[in-house]
Amino acid sequence: MARLITGLDDTALRDRVAQATAGYFLDWSHPVSGMARERSGGAFGYDINETTCTGGTGFGLLAQIVAAERGWRPRREILDRLERLVGFLEAADRFDGVFPHFLHGTTGRVLPFMAGDDGGDLVETAFLVTGLLGAAAYFTEAPELVRRIEAIAAGVNWAAHRRADGALMWHRHPARPWRPDALPIRGWNEAFVVFVLAAGSQTHPVAPESYHQSWAAAPAFLNGRDYAGTVLPLGPDWGGPLFLSQYPFLGIDPRGLRDRYADYGEQACAHALVNRAHCLQNPQGWRGYGHDCWGLTASDDPDGYSAHAPTNDNGTITPTAALSSFPFVPDHAMRVLRHLHDDLGGRIWGEAGFVDAFNASRDWVADSRLAIDQAPIVIGLENARSGLLWRLVSGRPEVQRGLRALGFTAPYLAARAGESAAIA
Repeated sequence: MARLITGLDDTALRDRVAQATAGYFLDWSHPVSGMARERSGGAFGYDINETTCTGGTGFGLLAQIVAAERGWRPRREILDRLERLVGFLEAADRFDGVFPHFLHGTTGRVLPFMAGDDGGDLVETAFLVTGLLGAAAYFTEAPELVRRIEAIAAGVNWAAHRRADGALMWHRHPARPWRPDALPIRGWNEAFVVFVLAAGSQTHPVAPESYHQSWAAAPAFLNGRDYAGTVLPLGPDWGGPLFLSQYPFLGIDPRGLRDRYADYGEQACAHALVNRAHCLQNPQGWRGYGHDCWGLTASDDPDGYSAHAPTNDNGTITPTAALSSFPFVPDHAMRVLRHLHDDLGGRIWGEAGFVDAFNASRDWVADSRLAIDQAPIVIGLENARSGLLWRLVSGRPEVQRGLRALGFTAPYLAARAGESAAIA
């Protein structure tokens, strides 16, 4: 257990939490591949030492960029890690260029996400590509490595996951027909970045019609209802778990980002406020909820794993929920951060930051941390401070092309193809 240091000012506390949390990737990534392990701890029926995740690896790359930028580790060390990872990915299993959800960390062979699901995962691949493009934008001193990263991104055949009706499908194995339970990617949810990268691809593009006629035509896309004084533009009733509006904007800057459906900075902020408002109302009377303890999202819980939300609330608070909201509701998130660290830290703080979740009503604390929950804390804190990851990813030509093709406007979008983006 890491030594708890109380009495830090807000800036020092944010830095301490971000640095410790980045340790999940700096100290516990797979030693052969450099991939992020899916989780540390918890009994989920697979080898946690060898099960690595593509989406968590992409998020982890952005977290390691923060570590290099802040001097927590030498820049050269992070660059060497990146080179090892890229070499691994070049040889790992892909399906029309699309990576699976899980890879064996030593061999690079696919590990089934569930029975019969051992093909490409388009959403996890989009998260991985987001991290790779951020790294390509940051480590410009390594042009050959940047070229190899761009080749991996260009090799993703987004169109291979397009069904005849125009929907993009979450999972696909090219040797098999669509499964009867195949899941189309429809909004609002975390998969927004799939459509941006797919529309921006120069090698395997997907026409904007898939975004407008499938993703944005879903029954749970438009919302517009008032929840405790906050109007939520998009998403299911009461917003759903917070990761739905956090993952899309780890790399893509939502500030001033608009299309015909919504202002996405408003969406991210409103979702956090609605989630918080539910916890303050606390209709089921769970212990611990309040102004300094809120945040419902997908995580481990006393019964296993669940996508916690106002409509699926069993009393489990997940630290990443409020802390990854720092760019959108910084004052509210700061209260949670201080409470989690100073008041609850004796139970939920450790060498790699906070545990995945806790439930005061059932006196339960997770013995796990998850890559996809740890990295957004580091990224959210840095974007709130400097906008670093937003600048890197949103300035990439793949992202710029995709946003323009889908009809977005934003202050950082270059007016014409070929122009560099100016991101404040």
